[in-house]
Amino acid sequence: MADKEEFYNKLKIQLEDTTTFPSKYLYKFIVPTTGNQVQEVQDLFNNGGAVINTKKSRTGKYISVSVQITVKSADDVIKYYRKAEVIEGIISL
Repeated sequence: MADKEEFYNKLKIQLEDTTTFPSKYLYKFIVPTTGNQVQEVQDLFNNGGAVINTKKSRTGKYISVSVQITVKSADDVIKYYRKAEVIEGIISL
């Protein structure tokens, strides 16, 4: 758990140093095709006016989900990552 907090603290510092907010941010996730994880990701970003693209892997076992959304601050970026963490089998890139 401490490693995640350290990661998010570093990410926040990097974002604040390199990004002028509000800004468009691109999230990339990989989810298994066995459940409704794609829908869960879409639901997570649905209210923010996000542009969501999906692509099946060559083997069909996974789906990559790219989400572009306008965020107001580094805290907003991290907030979405934290919400996505609870989706079963999700990998954040």
